[in-house]
Amino acid sequence: MTDITIFHNPACGTSRNVLALIRHAGFEPRVVEYLKNPPSRDEVRALAAASGQPLRTLLREKGTPFAELGLGDPALDDDALLDAIERHPILLNRPIVVTPLGTALCRPSEAVLELLPLGPQGPLPPFTKSDGEVVIDHGRRRG
Repeated sequence: MTDITIFHNPACGTSRNVLALIRHAGFEPRVVEYLKNPPSRDEVRALAAASGQPLRTLLREKGTPFAELGLGDPALDDDALLDAIERHPILLNRPIVVTPLGTALCRPSEAVLELLPLGPQGPLPPFTKSDGEVVIDHGRRRG
């Protein structure tokens, strides 16, 4: 499987850890630095649909204009949220990973393991995140 895409922000530690975990598993994903190359409205809508989560779950609050824009208002529909993401791509939470096994917002970073295939050797060897936390692959995968 090489058809892996990560919507990545290199300034985000979680995003960097997810990218490193994908590479630790032996894959080189397509990296979309979404702040430089924001996904289209349709692509954001499709990412939410593919994740099985409401669009609202892909919004980032911390370090964004979320509060100033009143995006916590549950009356706002998806079009209003997409308008905000289109104007302020930083509102899109990260990292979002797409593989043939599924699409997910990978927070915490070890959530990406469910989207990666289990190789013939079984679970991956332990991985140490940038903060020193060790991630153990228990072999649980989607599908």
